[in-house]
Amino acid sequence: MKSSKAIAGRYLGYHAADAAQPFARFFNPRMAPVAPHVGAALDRGGVPAPLLPGFEDASENLFGGTAVLEDGFVLTQDGGMRVSVRTEMPGVTPAMVDWWFGWHGDTPAKYKLWHPQAHVHVGWRETPPAGTSGRALYIGQTSIVDEYIGSTLIRGAIRFVPPASLGFTDRSLDDDSRATIVCARIGLGDAPIDIGYLVHHVRAVAGGSEMRSRFWMGGRHVGGRNLIGSLAAPIAKLVQRLGEGDARALLVHCAEEMPHLAGFLPALHAEFAGSSNAFATQ
Repeated sequence: MKSSKAIAGRYLGYHAADAAQPFARFFNPRMAPVAPHVGAALDRGGVPAPLLPGFEDASENLFGGTAVLEDGFVLTQDGGMRVSVRTEMPGVTPAMVDWWFGWHGDTPAKYKLWHPQAHVHVGWRETPPAGTSGRALYIGQTSIVDEYIGSTLIRGAIRFVPPASLGFTDRSLDDDSRATIVCARIGLGDAPIDIGYLVHHVRAVAGGSEMRSRFWMGGRHVGGRNLIGSLAAPIAKLVQRLGEGDARALLVHCAEEMPHLAGFLPALHAEFAGSSNAFATQ
């Protein structure tokens, strides 16, 4: 993936101002190794395309009755990739995940809790409505993020969309004690070009939740957000041609940040979710 240039004043880790935040005690720069099932997927390498269905089969892949490959990656002939990761999240509920996606997006120090070795900066493109939280806060909003995927600094635009707009209408999603699904169009932060989709399906299981993440990136998923972007998309499709290194880096990034999040989210949620104003803890 194409690298972004660093912006002055944006940095990895915590500085003094970050450490003074009321949630700073949840910042832990030490991260556990990836789970054994992820390590096995990395050892295996790329898999045949039928094992990780395309975007048009996303709903069946996550809500169908057929067993699916939960960890791995595919490189597609058009220069794209598909990545799949499963994360066990003890003590976490689907509602907590919705709360997190609404809560963290306004403050870089919050975002850094999630992946202290890769997350640099975050901010909403437009300020969400006051007094909202969870799904109501993040759906319809765009999060501009600076993060490392592997050793590459990426500036991304993550536009959160209603699940139904991507075909996710399973009845379990009506009850956030049972399930939720976070859906987004992923684009470039510095240009009006989209490059893929992500979904994080979270379902309650005994003792917590299981997250099943899917990414469909590059190739036919590259498109413009406006006329200028549409004109530039064919060039971007060539520039953003993705390879095995990109797929491995994205798989590892997701497999690191989601278990790390699960390690502190129940306690963070218990302390900070009581406020009706999502911006009260800045």
